[in-house]
Amino acid sequence: MANKIAVLGSINIDTTYRVNEFPKPGQTIQALSKSSTGGGKGNNQAVAAARSEAQTYFIGMVGTDDEGKFMLENLAEEGINTDLISQNKEIGTGTALVTLNSAGQNDIMVYGGANQAMTTEVLTGSEAVLAQVDFLLAQNETPQEVTLAAFKLAKSLGVTTIFNPAPAGKIMPALLEYTDIIIPNETECQALTGSEITDEASMQAAANAFKEMGVGTLLITLGSKGVYYSTPSSQGLVPAFKVQALDTTAAGDTFIGALASQLSKDLSNIVPALTYAQKASSLAVQKMGAASSIPSAEEIKTALTR
Repeated sequence: MANKIAVLGSINIDTTYRVNEFPKPGQTIQALSKSSTGGGKGNNQAVAAARSEAQTYFIGMVGTDDEGKFMLENLAEEGINTDLISQNKEIGTGTALVTLNSAGQNDIMVYGGANQAMTTEVLTGSEAVLAQVDFLLAQNETPQEVTLAAFKLAKSLGVTTIFNPAPAGKIMPALLEYTDIIIPNETECQALTGSEITDEASMQAAANAFKEMGVGTLLITLGSKGVYYSTPSSQGLVPAFKVQALDTTAAGDTFIGALASQLSKDLSNIVPALTYAQKASSLAVQKMGAASSIPSAEEIKTALTR
């Protein structure tokens, strides 16, 4: 049975322009196509968890604009509980502009909007939800003060906290002290530890650095090289599935949401859960879009048996 998950995070409308090559400074180019869909790391991780059959709750904020209404409806259609999503009358819903080239690489510009306007007031009434979930997920696209307050509340209720420090940036030391599992990529890991990730020894050194900061479990997503894990009792490298990537936009978010849906709180199934999450991510990068590319549990399980 999948877990119960709460996600504290960002909700955006993503507009994607497909191009052959990224424009150079000052250059005007023609886009091959344009599309808009739901996005934001919080939204994507929640959708990934829900599609992997986790009972999912969302804590966040949108505007009272059409984009906000669209996103509330979108999340509800995914079976995600939206009761704890606030609406801001003065600041619009977050937006992201994605440029995607023919090699499947992307550049992203994000306007935080209502996501950045969140205060600890969004946690009002969340205790009843947090008291029944297994994991609380958060990212670095919403104010860290809110995440810290949420993690403190979650920990007091016995909930395992998962922090995805993306996009890379300075993190409050207190926030890491209340983080059980941290999931950075190589760049984010180096930004937080000061050490370049080059091999398994440097990954374990990073894990030791995070332990000193108060984080017991480190998962480093390594793209096509897989994921490195270090828990209090084990460590290792789980390889990625080799596929031809079409769009990597929500690969990391798909991985995290799928992982949270399957992972045991005692981490006893860490390798099978990571394998499941890797397969979910490998399926997502073969489709266009962010949330629209995230696979269902049935698709993931079927792919794993091939």
